Amino acid sequence: MRVLVGWDDEIEAETLNLILDVDEVEIEIATDAAEFLRLATEKKWDVVLMATNFPNEEESLDVFLQVQEAQANIPTIGVWKQGEFTNLAKFISNGLHSHLMRDAEGDYIFLLPSMIEAAQAAVIAQRSRMLAERLTEEVDSVRRLQESVIPKDLPAPVGYEVVGRYEPSQIRVSGANPVIMAGGDYYDAFNLNDTELILLVGDASGHGVKACMSIMTMHTFIRMIRDQRYPNTADFVSQVNRQLCTSDIVQDEGGFITLLYSTVDLANHKLKWTAAGAPMPILLNLETNECHELGGEEEGGLPLAIDEDWEYEEVVSDIPENSRLLIFTDGLDEAFPADGDMEHDQFGIKGIMKSLQESSKLPLADALQKLFDDSNAATAGSGRHDDTSVVLLERRKL
Repeated sequence: MRVLVGWDDEIEAETLNLILDVDEVEIEIATDAAEFLRLATEKKWDVVLMATNFPNEEESLDVFLQVQEAQANIPTIGVWKQGEFTNLAKFISNGLHSHLMRDAEGDYIFLLPSMIEAAQAAVIAQRSRMLAERLTEEVDSVRRLQESVIPKDLPAPVGYEVVGRYEPSQIRVSGANPVIMAGGDYYDAFNLNDTELILLVGDASGHGVKACMSIMTMHTFIRMIRDQRYPNTADFVSQVNRQLCTSDIVQDEGGFITLLYSTVDLANHKLKWTAAGAPMPILLNLETNECHELGGEEEGGLPLAIDEDWEYEEVVSDIPENSRLLIFTDGLDEAFPADGDMEHDQFGIKGIMKSLQESSKLPLADALQKLFDDSNAATAGSGRHDDTSVVLLERRKL
C-alpha cells in the first residue's frame, strides 16, 4: 500500500514515519506544500493523509482540492485540531473520506494505521461493487442479445399447437438475489412452406459472451440457408456443421454446439430429425399416456464444430394423432441440487417423462409450465445450473 502524507509539523512527521512505515506500506511524507503537490501529481497513491491546517489553515483547503483532482477516487484522511470545526466542515463538504482529531498527547497517531487500512478497504469494496454492477450490466446486455433470436410468436399449423420457452441459468446465493446468467441456448420454430414446420433447439458450450456469440453465429447460418432445398435434415445439419467448423468464434477454446433440427411433415404427420449431440426427442401418446424417447445413442451424432466431415443421419418418426412431442436442451434434465450428485439427483429423462404424463390432461402451455416447475423443483432452491430451451408440440385429435 502506498501512502502520501502532507504534514504541518516536522517533529510529528518523523513520528508518523516510524509508526506508519511497516511491512507492505510505502510511505512518503512532505512538510512542504509544493513538494506534497508534486508527489500527488507525479505518483499513484492508495491513500492520502494530510493535516487539515497544512501548510496553514488559509491554504489547506486549496491544497486538498488539488490533491483530490490529482488523485481522483483515492481516499483522503484529514487530521484536525480541536477548534478547527469550520475548516473541517469545508473539507468534508468537498469529499474528505474520513477524519480524526489530533489530541494534545499525540495518542491519535496510533489510530492512524487502522484508519488508513479501513480507508483502503472501503475503496476496494466500493470498486468491487462498481465492478459487480458493471458486470451485471454486461451480462444483461449479452442476455438480451441472446434472447433477441428467440421467437416471440410460434406458428400454429392446422391440427397442431406449438409452445416454446427459454429459461436462463440462475445461481442462487443464500441471503442474496439470484444471479441470472447469460449463456448460449435457443430454440426456433418456423414454417418452411405450407407443408413443413421446422423445430429446433441449440446449446452452445459454456456461458457468457462466447456462448452467446456462438449460438448467434449458428442462428445466422441457419437463417441464411433455411430456404435452400436439402434432401433431408442430415444434409442441412451437415452444412451448418461445416460452416461452424470454420468459425473462429465457435472454435475458440474448443467450443462446440449441440443441435436438434427437425422437420414436421404436416401432410403425412412425420417427424424427420437429426441430432448433433442433443438429447433425443420424447413422444407422449395422450391416448395411452405412454412416453418414450424416439432414439438412442446411435442416433445421437457428434456436436457441431468438432469434425467438419462427420456424417449425420436423419431419423423419421411418426407423430400419432393426439400426441405430444418434446425437444429440449440438456439444462432441462440435468437440473439438480447445488449440493447433490448430478448422476443420481438430477431431474433426468425419467423426471421429464413423469411430468409430461402428469400433465397430459392440461392445456399445452400449462404442461410446459409444469415441466419447468418440476425441473426447477429438482434443484431444491439452488437455481438452474444451465440454460434450458424447450419446444413442445401437440398433434390434436380431429
